[in-house]
Amino acid sequence: MATTPLHVGAARSRVDGPAKVTGAARYAAEFKAADLAYGVVVSSAITRGRVTAIDAAAALAVPGVIQVFTHENRPRTAWLDYNYRDQVAPPGSPFRALHGPEIVFGGQPVALVVAESFELARYGASLIRVTYAEEVPHTDLAAVRDAAYVPPRKRSGIKPPPDPRGDAEGALAAAPVQLRQEYRQAIEHHNPMEPHATTIVYEGDGKLTIHDKIQGVNNTQSYVCSVFNLKPDDVRVISPYIGGAFGSGLRPQYQLFLAVSAALNLKRSVRVVLSRDQMFTLGYRPETIQSVALGADRDGRLQALLHEAVAGTSTFEDYQESVVNWSGLLYHCPNVKLGYKLAKIDTATPADMRAPGAATGVYALEVAMDELADATGIDPLDLRLRNYAERDEGENKDFTSKALREAYAQGAERFGWSRRGRAPRSMREGRELVGWGLATGVWEAYLMKSSARARLALDGTLELACSTADLGTGTYTILSQIGADALGVPLDKVRTLLGDTTLPEAPLAGGSWTAASSGSAVEMACRAVAEQLLGFARRIDDSPLANADLAHVTFADGAIRLASDPSARISLAEAMRAGGVESVEATETVKPSLLTGLRYAAYTHSAVFAEVRVDEDLGVVRVTRVVSAVAAGRILNPKTARSQIMGGVVMGIGAALEEESMLDHTLGRFMNHNLGEYHVPVNADIHDVEVIFVEESDDKVSPIGAKGLGEIGIVGTAAAVANAVFHATGKRIRELPITLDKIIA
Repeated sequence: MATTPLHVGAARSRVDGPAKVTGAARYAAEFKAADLAYGVVVSSAITRGRVTAIDAAAALAVPGVIQVFTHENRPRTAWLDYNYRDQVAPPGSPFRALHGPEIVFGGQPVALVVAESFELARYGASLIRVTYAEEVPHTDLAAVRDAAYVPPRKRSGIKPPPDPRGDAEGALAAAPVQLRQEYRQAIEHHNPMEPHATTIVYEGDGKLTIHDKIQGVNNTQSYVCSVFNLKPDDVRVISPYIGGAFGSGLRPQYQLFLAVSAALNLKRSVRVVLSRDQMFTLGYRPETIQSVALGADRDGRLQALLHEAVAGTSTFEDYQESVVNWSGLLYHCPNVKLGYKLAKIDTATPADMRAPGAATGVYALEVAMDELADATGIDPLDLRLRNYAERDEGENKDFTSKALREAYAQGAERFGWSRRGRAPRSMREGRELVGWGLATGVWEAYLMKSSARARLALDGTLELACSTADLGTGTYTILSQIGADALGVPLDKVRTLLGDTTLPEAPLAGGSWTAASSGSAVEMACRAVAEQLLGFARRIDDSPLANADLAHVTFADGAIRLASDPSARISLAEAMRAGGVESVEATETVKPSLLTGLRYAAYTHSAVFAEVRVDEDLGVVRVTRVVSAVAAGRILNPKTARSQIMGGVVMGIGAALEEESMLDHTLGRFMNHNLGEYHVPVNADIHDVEVIFVEESDDKVSPIGAKGLGEIGIVGTAAAVANAVFHATGKRIRELPITLDKIIA
């Protein structure tokens, strides 16, 4: 089936844009039910210990308060840990809200007050009196790092660091140039605009319709069925829009459990929405302490690379990330040793946050490479090119494609890297020191099993359906573009349905795999529809397509045409009438190729260039320019793709300069648990961000040649900013975020 893309590869505005700007798009806490009750969570006042008593009498005496649920009267649910493990749960014992009196993290839910209105529930929650037996919490990673351990890999789904290659310690000791430093990255919370929320519509007879903030409706459905012993046919989950998640919505959060418990017990609809303060009781990007050692010859060529990391996790689950693995594949080096450990602290389990592991590990590696460039007197870009890896040496595989050289070249040209002063503090403008830094970015390019349905109606409308989520990334739009081109219908005649467990199953939306996976499934479904349509068209008397197959026709302008003679055509409506059908439908599933996975490594790459200006007296840092050159295979929509990279860059700037969840280690609580004190970049912080998409053809990574963009924008950005700060000031700061107190200290 030959096609000339009209929409795929073109900059198209979001098809869901009008719904979002007019308020027609509804989120988890906006769905209505006739008998809706409201639940408000009561959070623990301590971090570690146990509840000794809960007095709910005052709350229950308030007219309109329906019930107060605690560990003493919670509904019966599954007993085994296994039942509480969602699709991406790490090894360990998943948290169970109201399971017992034990307190294992600060802000843990200890009660749910349900009332006829949100205001009454909130007032009732303020009347709950809880007595505790408090124990000393341990939340300081540095204090417990000596007790760090290699985590078990069972059920983790995370690749362990590859086995050592060569003799890294020996090569380091023999290297003419040696570098060993420690790098730290603070805890970050996701802080999406939409808080976590669940609305349960009780349909009667134990049947539920669940509106949940989740990055994969199938995960919510399977979790609820497993925990509450319900049948999948009795639990429908709908989540058409998500107001940001960044990984916090991959796992079901505790408000879901509480809302379902209340709805089943009360036999009525219930809504539970977490407050901004309670959003800081959920998962987060973990604090990580990393040690990087580099050994090189005097020409800067790596001889040894050692990278070790210790990250925090909860006391009840072993949350893991691929932090150090990137160091084994980004650069050519004959001697590499990587290590990753966890240390338990009294917090909630960390969670995947945009580019989990890579945003952390690549930061340390890329700052270390900048330090090596300074030690050898070699330009940082030249140093990376001298150590360019042609293969994934960690996995001993060829890349499906790699246009990183081109990304370096195009990014450097656009940024003006050749004009960079070599010495730190060599560039200034007035009272501001100017610094230029660069870093490499890398993220895995995944293809996941995913299904999609395409249905073409006689009136020319095309309906596409897939249970995947649109996190605000533009999934509605790119799937619509793929379908429109595949069957030659106008974009405004395509309707895409997402985020519903009644639709063909797709994996969680995360890992930058949605476009490649669900997009490929949509194209396959449309191709199956096209085959049926061509079969109908061949049956028409004197059909000009009688002897044609898919390879010889095109679908455009609502018709099937011979590629060799576009005037030989049959409209889609004619073909359907010839087949005696009102619509044509197909559901298809795409799966990753085992052979391709065994032979090739698939990654997206980027080269990030950053300019900072630092007030010499006050230490204030401004990021005034960023150029991010990205090699990500086929770009389906440059407009939404650019937004993805820009969003990642903004988050990278936040990690570099602002974002830090601060723990009071005496109380074990996050102190800055609001958006007034947890700083994120605002408009005044973001200046010129330029995105370059480097041409990269890849026929192995996915059927549609796309690699994914959600994560790559953030990877490397913090390192580029940190390296620019060093170039501006001559002061190397190895702890993120780089706040002004660290600059002027």
